[in-house]
Amino acid sequence: MLILDFVPEPEQSQVRSYLDQAVQTTKNDTPHEQTCTFRGVDGQSIPVQLQACKTLFDGEVAVELQLQTAEDLTLAKRVRRLPWHLYFSFVCLALIITIPNLLLPNLNINNTPSTFLPPDAPSIVADKKVRETFPDDEVIVLLFEGVALFSDGFLRAYHALTESLEEHPLIDDVVSISRQDHISASENGFLVAPLINIEELAETSPKERLAKAVGDRFAKNSLVASDGSAIAMVVIPQALNNSIKHLALEEDVLALVRQHRINGYLTAMAGEISTDVAQMRIIQRDNMIFIPATVIAGLLLIWLLFRRVIAVVTTGVATSAVVGSTLAFYVVFEQPFNSISGIIPPLLSALTIATLIHFYNALHYASMRGLSGKRRVDSALREVKRPALFSALTTSAGLASLGLSPIPPIKVFGLTAAAGVFVIYFIVIHLLPPIFARFDRQEWPNRKSGLLLIDKLVRGLFHIGIRQPVVVLVMFVLLLGAGVPYILKVDVETDVQAFFHPGHKLRKATEHIQQKLVGTMPLEIILTSAEPEELIQPEVLIYIRELQTWLEQQPEVDKTVSIADFVEEMHWGFNAENPTFRAIPDNPELISQYLFVYDGEDLYDFIDEEYSIARIPLNLNVHGANEIGEVMLRIRQQLQETLPANISWDTAGAARMFSDQEDLLIKGQVYSLGGALLLIFVLMLALWRSLKDALICMIPNLSPVLLIFILMGIMSIWLDMATAMIASVAVGIAIDDTIHIYHGFIHRVRRGTNPVMAMARTYRQAGRAVMTTTIILCSQFVLMLASAFVPMNSFGLLTSTGLLAALVFDLLLLPALLILVFRAKSSNTPAHSQAAA
Repeated sequence: MLILDFVPEPEQSQVRSYLDQAVQTTKNDTPHEQTCTFRGVDGQSIPVQLQACKTLFDGEVAVELQLQTAEDLTLAKRVRRLPWHLYFSFVCLALIITIPNLLLPNLNINNTPSTFLPPDAPSIVADKKVRETFPDDEVIVLLFEGVALFSDGFLRAYHALTESLEEHPLIDDVVSISRQDHISASENGFLVAPLINIEELAETSPKERLAKAVGDRFAKNSLVASDGSAIAMVVIPQALNNSIKHLALEEDVLALVRQHRINGYLTAMAGEISTDVAQMRIIQRDNMIFIPATVIAGLLLIWLLFRRVIAVVTTGVATSAVVGSTLAFYVVFEQPFNSISGIIPPLLSALTIATLIHFYNALHYASMRGLSGKRRVDSALREVKRPALFSALTTSAGLASLGLSPIPPIKVFGLTAAAGVFVIYFIVIHLLPPIFARFDRQEWPNRKSGLLLIDKLVRGLFHIGIRQPVVVLVMFVLLLGAGVPYILKVDVETDVQAFFHPGHKLRKATEHIQQKLVGTMPLEIILTSAEPEELIQPEVLIYIRELQTWLEQQPEVDKTVSIADFVEEMHWGFNAENPTFRAIPDNPELISQYLFVYDGEDLYDFIDEEYSIARIPLNLNVHGANEIGEVMLRIRQQLQETLPANISWDTAGAARMFSDQEDLLIKGQVYSLGGALLLIFVLMLALWRSLKDALICMIPNLSPVLLIFILMGIMSIWLDMATAMIASVAVGIAIDDTIHIYHGFIHRVRRGTNPVMAMARTYRQAGRAVMTTTIILCSQFVLMLASAFVPMNSFGLLTSTGLLAALVFDLLLLPALLILVFRAKSSNTPAHSQAAA
């Protein structure tokens, strides 16, 4: 109906003039306002504020009118008039942002070795059993160097520090030269006393103390350097199994060192606890740097590309909501947050911004067609909703495939990140559109520089692919084929020291302690007998001593200690320190008598009180899982060949746990990558409902995986905890761009568009978003190169390289494949279809 039919004739010319002015006013301008009077059905006059502007309706120019009464303009009325979708969006966003912030203070940051193995892993079970009897092997080693180390002043301060540490509630024991047992001759047999007796300093000189410490078989190279230039102290904490507590403990230890004024002598601090703390410090530092850095970089790029404040604000809100809610899963499901989990915040920030780019790009094109408000948003959703759903499914499939890994942190990382991808989809596709429909009224500016440059690059690569498809395919096959031999050079190795750069404080401290004393990687051999006191029989003790001799001949083993050492020392002391008696006596009753009169404490760190379980700790000077595995293999063969039949054996300690991770790592890589490719292929079949289309989409996304492994072989990057996830993560992310491109292409082809024209239109629209998202993703992953954690560097480098390769394959290889596969159909397409396209 014509609006003028509702206007009294005298006012019709005025209304017509008003509408003529309104059609010249766009929504970006100040609305054309007019106060007028309407008459209700009851005859009463109703003052109304009228606003009008030009709009498009079904593709035709029209005038949009808004009529508001005084009641309509009240705040309460305006709030009630908002659509429920908008309320739903605001409430959900508020909950998603608020609730995680309440949970995250309870995040359990734990990077201890035991968290990297399943609870039922043999090494975990063995270690728990050993700890029921013997002290923990995760320790802090303090190394002191300087002048006058054996002077009265330093030794008194050193001993006072020992006592203060022993009083700490989180410390189980402290091994120091002022507390360690020293066995020597006495008038009545042998004497067990502290190696350096603080109460008797006046009776000895510094030179005598040094000679005594260096000559002690237990202290030499473990607590005292062979030349006396360094003294160590070993702090054995309780089984904390928590990196935050480890950090607090290390800080307390350093505070006590300063309190006793010997911090100037402290030159190195290492051990399993210090390694855990160093990794945790890097996690905290990286999160403080990379989370805001990735968000700021993403927001800056969003602004440079679209110049829309609403886009920048919603990107910040969405990113915060996604990262916070995903990390909250670690609290809800009581999972430890560790060095692997630290990759989640920058990863999800990048994925959130990448998904938003596709949505913003669709809004931009809808704006260029003159659409605004809800119609603009509906048009954008029609373009991106379906590919965004399948992108979320494929990305989550790639990440969730890591759930097949037997290594708990990798499994939890994959499942949690996969859940985070669905959070991204829910926020971007369901919560943000009502906000844009309500508040995004202005046109999106058409940039003349950044986006146009991207369009030019897309067109250049795309044109090469369709004009020289055979050349492109041959080139890619040759390049990848030439790189395949490098894949065989990829080593599966994890070295905890190599996690840190050569100049890192912990790595330098560990190397220095190993040069001065012994290796810091602990491994233990556990011997068990069915009968009590069987392990203290002469033939068994002789075997243990021979085993120690063989062990110390291995280049990776610096030192061993056992019950046999104590028996030899007691026999030596009992016989007036005659060197010929430093051996295992052949009289079992004499051995029992020695053990009966022994009044020290250190002995029972190596054998239980029933003498049925013995422990032989080894100090290894290697830290790589493969090197540790080789040592353990030789030990296993030696024990199987030589161990008495009535004695059983096992290995335990951090070294075994670390080595066992390697086998799980290989198994997890095969399972996760295979699972990712299979799940993604099945999803491709479901999306395209065509085996041919699914295979075409898989080819450009298998190539980046090959390239990643080729690059690892060329750069000698190990397949370790972090890099084991890259292939699944990269293929899960890279397939997103292929889906957006192929969805637009196949949709147009199935509507009858010529394949060449369909590709041209698809790349003109989707190519920009594909390149933009890849640039943003790569820029954020490249930030990881600033991490002090080497695995994080490798993850950032290889993931960004894989994504760049996937982009090139999508823009160059995929068009070549499509033009070859669909060439016959293109030649048979009627001319009118091409013209219509």
